[in-house]
Amino acid sequence: MSVRTYIKANQPWWRIDWREVWEYRELLWNLVCRDFVTVYKQTILGPVWFIFQPLATTITFTIIFGNLAKIPTDNLPPFLFYMSGTVLWTYFQACMDTVSNSLVANSGIFGKVYFPRIIPPIAVVINNLARLAINLMLFLAFWLFFIFARKTTITPNLLIIVFPLMAIHCAGLGLGMGLWLSSLTAKYRDISFALPFIAQLWMYATPVVYPASIIPEGFRWWISLNPMASVIELNRYAFLGQGTLYPEAIASNFIVMLVILFTGILQYNRVQRTFIDTI
Repeated sequence: MSVRTYIKANQPWWRIDWREVWEYRELLWNLVCRDFVTVYKQTILGPVWFIFQPLATTITFTIIFGNLAKIPTDNLPPFLFYMSGTVLWTYFQACMDTVSNSLVANSGIFGKVYFPRIIPPIAVVINNLARLAINLMLFLAFWLFFIFARKTTITPNLLIIVFPLMAIHCAGLGLGMGLWLSSLTAKYRDISFALPFIAQLWMYATPVVYPASIIPEGFRWWISLNPMASVIELNRYAFLGQGTLYPEAIASNFIVMLVILFTGILQYNRVQRTFIDTI
C-alpha cells in the first residue's frame, strides 16, 4: 500500500508572518548591501551617477518645459521648481521599477533556499534611500544657493520637518505598486515592457513639470486619486513656499497609498507561493 505525502503551506496566503521577517533581518541587510554594490559595479563614475542623473533630468526639464514650452512655475526659479518635483518622484519610480522585477530577478535564489519572499522588495526600498539622500542633499545645495546668493523670494516653512513622512509615503506607494506589478509580471511578462511607458504617463499626470495651480477646476479631482500628486505639491510648498494644497486630497492620497500597499503585499504573498512552479 503506497503512502502519499502532501506538502503545503502551513498558513493561508493572506497571513504574513512579520516576526519571521524580523528574524531574517541580517539577510535583509546583506541584500541591501549587495544591491548597492552591484548596481554601479564596474562603472567608471560609480555613485557619481546618483548626482549626474537628477542634475541632467532637472536641466532637461528646465530647458524643454521652462524655456521652450514656457510652462509657468508659480513664480519660482524653474531649476528649483523642477528639482523639488523630481526628488521624491525619482525615489518613488526607482522603488516601483526595481520591486516590479523582484520575483523574476530573484527566481534563482527562491528555488534554492527558503526565506520570506517579501525581503528582497523591502531591501530594494531601503537601498533606494541612499539615492534619495543624495538627491535631497543636491537639492538642498542649490536651494541654499538660490536663497543666499540669488536673493529669490523663496519662503520655506516648518512643513519641511514632515519630509520624512513624505519619503515614507513614496516608499509605501512604490513598494505597493511594485509588488502588484511583480505579481503580474510573474505571469504576464509583457508588463515589464509596458512599465517604462506607464511610469512616464504617470509622471506627466502628476504635477512634477507643471504646478497643480494650472490644472482646470473640472480635472482637479484627479489630484485626490493620484497618490503622488499631493506629496509633490506638499514638498514644493514646504521648501519653496508655493504649492496648491488641498487637505482632503492629502488625506485621500494617503488612504490610496495604504490600500495599494496592503493589497500589493497580499497579492505578492499569494503569487510567490506558487511562483517557482509556474515560472
